[in-house]
Amino acid sequence: MSLMNAARKILLALAVPVLLVAGWWLATAGSASFFWPPLGQILTAFADTWFSARFVTDVLPSLGRLLAGYLGAVVLGVALGTAIGSSRTLRGLLEPVLEFFRAIPSPVLVPILMLFAGIGDGMKILVIVSGCVWPVLLNTVEGVRALDEVLGDTARSYRMRRHSRLIHLVLPGAGPQIAAGARQALSIGIILMVISEMFAASNGLGFTIIQFQRSFAIPQMWSGIILLGLVGIVLSMAFRAVEARLLRWYTGLRTAQREG
Repeated sequence: MSLMNAARKILLALAVPVLLVAGWWLATAGSASFFWPPLGQILTAFADTWFSARFVTDVLPSLGRLLAGYLGAVVLGVALGTAIGSSRTLRGLLEPVLEFFRAIPSPVLVPILMLFAGIGDGMKILVIVSGCVWPVLLNTVEGVRALDEVLGDTARSYRMRRHSRLIHLVLPGAGPQIAAGARQALSIGIILMVISEMFAASNGLGFTIIQFQRSFAIPQMWSGIILLGLVGIVLSMAFRAVEARLLRWYTGLRTAQREG
């Protein structure tokens, strides 16, 4: 029975992508448009473009910057969110400032960050951090605030140290909302990775796609866009695997509640 359910889930997950690819193939099969080439031509360009040295020179540096910026944003967002969510005074003091900076779009900060961090990898990583930190931070604050006060009082009555309460109560209790923020931040990070590489860059996926567009290498440009989508799918699957492992207790609790 479990095999049947697994097969059904796989078929449902693949149904829409297969239909979209088939529709794209049929719609462009006889295309003579320069800007809308046949999908077969794009796939040929994909293999020639990315299954080469370009994977090392452009794809891997982009993924490295994305990983560094994303992990930095998660660590910073969880640390600040835990502190702000745990202190009513700190929350009241910083909330107006946080709302101000949250309203500033991260791409607008690129010229400013270039002045202070230069045009190297540091600037690109800071752009990713500046956008990814907000969903993690805000979800962490709400997760910490939503913790059961009875559990907190019980921990204090047993004289649990602050470090122990943080590790065994606060972070696990806020874990589901932290994971929700981290999931949102991942998609934002991919977008900012591309945007940051469009400014004063010499490599990366964003830089390469723009170069293809400017040189009218349209099939190669489309192949880069497809590669970005595939990167997003792989990273999403990796995130789900990590999330399922870290939040096993929460998943089991929700399953027990549904069955009960």
